[in-house]
Formats: sequence, C-alpha cells, structure tokens
Amino acid sequence: MAKLSASLEQVILAQWEDLDSSLSLACTILARYRDWESLVRLSCRPEDYLTPEDYFRNNAAICFVKKLNCLPIKVDRQAAALKKWFESEESCYRANQRLFPYLPGLNLEVDPFIARHIAGVREVVEELIGIRPPSLVEGRFGTGATFANRGVETTVPHKIASSPTLTSDCVWFLPQFFGTAWGRYTATESDLVFVPGNRFTTVPKTSVIDRPIAVEPSLNVYYQLAYGSIIRQRLKDRAGWDLTRAQDIHRAIARESSLTREFATLDLSNASDSVSRNLVKLLLPSAWFMPLDALRSAKTCGLPLNGRKVDVVLEKFSSMGNGYTFELETTLFAAMAIYACRVNGKLGRLGIDVFVYGDDIIIPDDVVKSLTAILSYFGFTLNTDKSYSGGSPFRESCGGDYFNGVDVRGSYIKEDPSNVKGSIGVVNRVGTNREKILLMGGSISMRAWNRALRNVILPFRHFFGPSRLGDAVIWQSDETWWRARVKNSIRAVRAAVPGDIVTVPFSLFKPGVVLACALYGTGNTGTPEGGRVPEIEGVTPRDPIRSYRAGWLTCS
Repeated sequence: MAKLSASLEQVILAQWEDLDSSLSLACTILARYRDWESLVRLSCRPEDYLTPEDYFRNNAAICFVKKLNCLPIKVDRQAAALKKWFESEESCYRANQRLFPYLPGLNLEVDPFIARHIAGVREVVEELIGIRPPSLVEGRFGTGATFANRGVETTVPHKIASSPTLTSDCVWFLPQFFGTAWGRYTATESDLVFVPGNRFTTVPKTSVIDRPIAVEPSLNVYYQLAYGSIIRQRLKDRAGWDLTRAQDIHRAIARESSLTREFATLDLSNASDSVSRNLVKLLLPSAWFMPLDALRSAKTCGLPLNGRKVDVVLEKFSSMGNGYTFELETTLFAAMAIYACRVNGKLGRLGIDVFVYGDDIIIPDDVVKSLTAILSYFGFTLNTDKSYSGGSPFRESCGGDYFNGVDVRGSYIKEDPSNVKGSIGVVNRVGTNREKILLMGGSISMRAWNRALRNVILPFRHFFGPSRLGDAVIWQSDETWWRARVKNSIRAVRAAVPGDIVTVPFSLFKPGVVLACALYGTGNTGTPEGGRVPEIEGVTPRDPIRSYRAGWLTCS
C-alpha cells in the first residue's frame, strides 16, 4: 500500500482548513479516520452552488488529492483499469455488430433512415481530410516507449539500434522504410521482429484507477505518427482548424458560454477505447482506411487475467498509444458534430459553431440532443459528470473550468514531492487556489502556503518569480519579491535549475546509428574548445534530471 508522508499530509489538512467549506470539512473528517477511499470518491456538482466562490472552495478540496498516487488506499488501480478496458471492448463489439450491415459492398437490408445519416457523416469526413492521403509518407519518431523500447532506452538512437518491431500487416510499409536512414541501418545491422500487436500497460489517472494504454511496435508507430501529422495538416488546410491552437480556443469558448449558455461542452467516457473498427471502416474513405488499418495493432498482448498474461483480438480500431488515434478521433467527432449542426439548420463549421479537440466537443446548446443520439448509435457514451449544457452556469473544456465566466479549476497534486522542484510545485498549487479565491473577492488564510513553503529546502525557499517559469520558482506576481539581476539588458531571476542531467553519449552506439541520427537531426550539440564547429555529443532521455541547483532563469 502507498504511503503518504507526514509533511505532505500536514499541507493537505491545512489546505482544507483554509478552504473552509462543507466538503473541505468532510475531507478533513474522512482523513482523520483514514478513510481515504471514501474521500477521493466524493463529488461536487456546480449546479448545487449559487456562486463561483462557493463551488470553488468545495471542489478545490476534492481536486487537491483526487489524483494523488501515494494515498494509502486498498484499491488495485490496474485491475480497475483492466475492467474498464474490457467494458470498452464489449461496447466496441456491440457497435461492430450494429454497424456491420451498413458496410459498403455488402448489400444487406438496412434501415434507410440510419443509412442516410451515416452517409451524411461520411461526406463530412471526406470534406475534412479529403478522399485519400499522400501515396508516400515520411515517418517520424515519438518520444515514448515502443513494444521493445522501455525506460531510458526510448531515445531515437536506442530505437534505431534495436531491431524494429512490427505487425504482419505493416509489411506494406517496408519498401518506404528501407529507403530511410533507419531502414538502411536495419538492412545491414539488425533484423525485423514481427509481433502479434501492441503491449498492454497502464499509467496513473486518479487515486482509484489507472488509465489503460497500448504501447505500439516501433515501426508501426513510426508511420502512425506520420498519418497523424497528415490528418492534423488536412484539418488545418481544408477546415481551418489548427489543433495547436485549439485548446486555447476551447477554453475561451467555455468561459464565454458559462455566461451566455450559447454552447454546450461535452466529454465522452473512454472515447479512445470506444472507436470500433467497423465505425472507422464505415466513415473513412477506403484510401484512408487501408493504410490506417494496416498500421493498427489487431491484438493487445500481455493483458493480466486470472494470474496469467493473455493476448486479445481487438474490437476497437485504435487506442491511446497509437500515433494517429488523437487526430483520427478528432476528425470523427468533428464530422458527427458538424453533421448534427447542419441537420439542425446550423452552419456546421469547425472554429465557428463546432469546436473539437480529441473527445472534447463544443457545439451549440440546442444541438446536444441530436449529437448525443448520433454518438450513442456509433458506440459512444456521454460522460454526464463532465458534460454541461442548458441552464448550467458551468462549462468545462481542455482543462478550463468556468462558473459564470470565473475560472474555478482547482489545483491537483499528483505525487509526494521527491525533489526540490516537486516541493516548489506543492507551494504553487496551494498558492494558485489562494489567488483564485482572492480574485473572486473572498478571503483565505496563508496557513497552507506557509506550511508548504517550509517543506522547500534552503536556499530555494526564497526563489520567487513569474508563473511562466513553471515550478523552477515560487510564483509571485509582485516583482519586489524576486531575486533578479540584469545582464546584457536581459533580466533573470534566481531559480531551481537542472543540476545533474543524464546524457546518453553517442560513443555507446555504432557509427551507422550516429549517422542516421545526424540525418534525422537528433542529438545534443556541444561546442568544443578552440571554437571549432559544434559536435553532436549525445541524446537526452526522458526524465533526465537527477538533481537541481541554484541558478538563473531568463524572465524577460
């Protein structure tokens, strides 16, 4: 069982005392009796409160520990995630059965009313991304793990040096692959390794459940990411919807709609795991479906079931971990939302009256009923706990929570601090809650902030600066608190900067790997003594920072 440190628990208790609400009192009582499981299962509905401040004080109490992974809770989070995964597979199975008669070329008897609506959504998909992708695509490396690459061995040179893993259907991409720098190295130095599918694992989500993900074979994900980029560019070019800016737009529309009630913000339950194979085959043009289908994993391997590892043939088309899942689901949900708008007499345009980012959907309030029906038939379930419409004063999208135009998103602590930056992060989460209450015109003690500050070791306890520097500094808008200096007209503040950083030197790899990395533009550069041309020294793996030291960060 996980263990919560006494120092962090004291900060949490002080935060609840500062928030001074009915739910913060309930949290305190449950914590005193060590009933952490009941505590993290508490809920807070914005409709039950009259003012933004009342809602915020109660909701922030729950949010503060809801994602904390060190609470002493007797819950198997992976087992809960696995249960949810199989439920999604069952939902996809039902959707596949329901949609099968409507697949093109079968000529089975179908409901003409439903067939007409399916055709309408399919036309919108074609409008958004075109009838076919490019005939040749340029693969790219991701930053995460692959079927065989784990831990620190997820850098580009590690992936090039290891034998590429792929599924049997991915062989259609081998002619392209062997024309790449990675492919040329593989042809002479390593072998292809065929695997049945992706690898099951989980990552933390909340204190009571993990999030299931699928780790894809390295060659599959190399081209999956390429198709994800192509879909992203098509949405921008053909529909004017730039996903790199979409989150900011979503938050702005959510804030405004919490006042006007013009738009509803919708969220789906397990959206990525609910995209069934027949749905994609039904809605995508065949020239798009064929390469995406060839790159997907048809099986998930290593599912822990009854004390053994099993492989499962998938009913879903793709899941989180697949390099194109996010862009694909954005396209499908956007097409459904646009079609629902148009059949209700709306314009139906991305960025105007439809806004979609993954499974975050914003549509006109009077279209919710129609879209919900479409989503339900296609196998998706609206998350009623995170969807807001009608007269509700609350709207939420892409990490922005607004109650009558006021930002009421509570801060989360995800882990017990293990280094100075983590300790500063706790201070900043407490400080953010306090700042929001002050902006609402309320009052709040600094008890929790001072207690969190005492957990930051000297001299970092006195390093204040702007929030844009992240948890390298303790956030403070009053610049008189900053330890600042100006050098060459550039202002910097005292901050926690990386001390010992792990670097994987290229000397560990064969010359062919180093050459391939140079062609991909991968690697850290260092300037040798004597002012010679910079040399590529190595690469930095994920989570490379081992320690922090006092230093300076530019702030203007």
